Amino acid sequence: MAEPRTGGQVHLRQEGAVAVIVLDNPPVNSSTDAVRRGILAALGRIDVQRTTAVVLTGAGQHLMAGADLRELESEPTEPTLPQVTAALAAFPLPVIAVVKGHTLGGGLELALACDVRLATPSATLGLPEVSVGVIPGAGGTQRLPRAVGLPKALEMIVGGKPIAAVEANRIGLVDELLTATEEGAAQHAEILAYASRYRGGKRPLAERDVDHVDEATLQAQAQKLLARSRGLPAAAVAAEVVMSAGKSSFAEALAQERAHFLALRGSEPARALRYLFFAEREQPFTPSQAIVPRTLERVAVIGAGTMGSGIALCVLQAGYTVDLLELNATALTAGVKRIEQELEADIGRGRMTTERRDELLARLRPTQEIQAVAGSDMVIEAIIEDLNVKRALFAELADLVGEDTLLATNTSYLDIDRIAEGVANPARVLGLHFFSPAQRMALLEVVRCKTTSEQTLSTAITFSRRVKKKAIVVANSWGFVGNRLYAAYRRQCEFMLEEGATPERIDAALEAYGFAMGPFKVADMSGLDIAWRMRQQTLATRHLRRYVGIPDVICEVGRLGRKTGRGYYHYGEDKRPIPDPEVAAIVARYRQEQGIEARAFDDEEIQQRALLALINEALLLLDEGVCQRPADIDIALVHGYGFPRWRGGPLFIARQWGHERLASQLGWLADVSGKGHERGDAGLVKTAETEA
Repeated sequence: MAEPRTGGQVHLRQEGAVAVIVLDNPPVNSSTDAVRRGILAALGRIDVQRTTAVVLTGAGQHLMAGADLRELESEPTEPTLPQVTAALAAFPLPVIAVVKGHTLGGGLELALACDVRLATPSATLGLPEVSVGVIPGAGGTQRLPRAVGLPKALEMIVGGKPIAAVEANRIGLVDELLTATEEGAAQHAEILAYASRYRGGKRPLAERDVDHVDEATLQAQAQKLLARSRGLPAAAVAAEVVMSAGKSSFAEALAQERAHFLALRGSEPARALRYLFFAEREQPFTPSQAIVPRTLERVAVIGAGTMGSGIALCVLQAGYTVDLLELNATALTAGVKRIEQELEADIGRGRMTTERRDELLARLRPTQEIQAVAGSDMVIEAIIEDLNVKRALFAELADLVGEDTLLATNTSYLDIDRIAEGVANPARVLGLHFFSPAQRMALLEVVRCKTTSEQTLSTAITFSRRVKKKAIVVANSWGFVGNRLYAAYRRQCEFMLEEGATPERIDAALEAYGFAMGPFKVADMSGLDIAWRMRQQTLATRHLRRYVGIPDVICEVGRLGRKTGRGYYHYGEDKRPIPDPEVAAIVARYRQEQGIEARAFDDEEIQQRALLALINEALLLLDEGVCQRPADIDIALVHGYGFPRWRGGPLFIARQWGHERLASQLGWLADVSGKGHERGDAGLVKTAETEA
């Protein structure tokens, strides 16, 4: 083997008649100026007279997991990735890409520009650029349809979800799967042997025709994909550019693709998505000194209801042994059945094997005996939302488990400091507020009590990563971050309902803005009686602020949401929400009794007031120190409450407005909100002006 010649983050070595180009930019070989220059330099140094084929691979586990997103904050510099893919496609010798690990975005575009693609069986391939607000910009929208057909290319580019190498091989994106699964000598020898015997010549995808697909069928598929994207601007552009494949020359299509890519990269949605990408990867908590988190292997979950069984399932899937405790035998059986049904559904969708299901269930230990928690490293309580009941449970747990065992409550609103009172070693007590359904929702609020230690918090953050949650650290405060924000948002929507808007108009406007579901549909889905009971507890202080009684009247006539078939909407057998004249009559009667003359609302006002309610409450949370970081508020709303990811979050939006506009808007919100409204301090937001 010849000694490798190095070129910064790209290495070139000659192995017999095969030239091997190795991308070496840890940890994922992302595309940077140095990598792109290195590839072009390596191609320029290859002796084409003594070489029959070129292998393009990556050091470590990946070929290339995409671009360095920080580069998108600045103007593009040469060489650009399209220049590199063009050079690979035009190189006089066949180029063989080794697809491994995460080969995504620009990494897959490099592979598509090559003549042959080999892949390890565990590799994932995809063009997820829409998830960061752009489209593939180095030929991906044109080469992929020529490799796998327009329908699959649409699915991969507009949907943005990667596929496994086995599927990629089946659909023709990968030419051959490697048998050697581990990085090492055997795999290298297999790749080299393939390249040495390869005689297929150049096979550029640019020269392939795009298979014809009925235009109406393609449009219908695109509309379904766009509906799932919930208004993500880049998705619509991606659909348009992919469907144009084959309708003009390849060169013209590449120019159009690049123009759209450049136009999108500086757009506000793209900046919002990049902001969230980096915010989610920052440490949610940094201890004041170096701390070793505790090791957790066995977790007890108390309560086998919908929340408890969901928590148990996501903890099982993370590899822990789980004791699921429920004193009621019927409830315990139901909880285990829910877990089994979820796993069976995953098998049906092709996401899980029966062997994996059996392995998970083997680590589940259902029990009615509270003494079973004795050997746990952490206990998560998910029982009834009653302070006295939880306090009694924690006192009992403290006597059963080791003095270092973490004790966590899943409460949504209760004072965790009160729950921790009297517990030995209260430094181990904290809140772990999951969102329902716990096995699917990504947000996890890690709640710090007055006594919670930094080691406990660090352990909880390590746990959150293992269960694949987006964790934010919050102070012990009513509603913590998420529920308090949502309460302010819902309250403002109730104000607009009182003033003249209908539930369906408000829901439609906010869904058009990008929310996953409007607030009144959400209320019906959750059940209106829970919030009703909470409101009844505020009777003594209700006079201090504006109060809308419409939700109470809705409940009083037995309309409690989907579970009763009637709430703000009517629900038939298909469970779809249908506007109900009875609700319109209830609201009209209420307005008449209160002397309120209904007025018309347009979408813009509904959207603006709802957004401002979130911004204002976010500022109050910052002022009170409930959040560790401003970005935590945006993360909470995106991952827990269906806020459109491509808008970044309320504080991201507030930063773009500038101080003068923000202050003016907050003043307007105070005027329309009425008695008891507490105005947030616009000065707490670092706007584009203050950062300039």
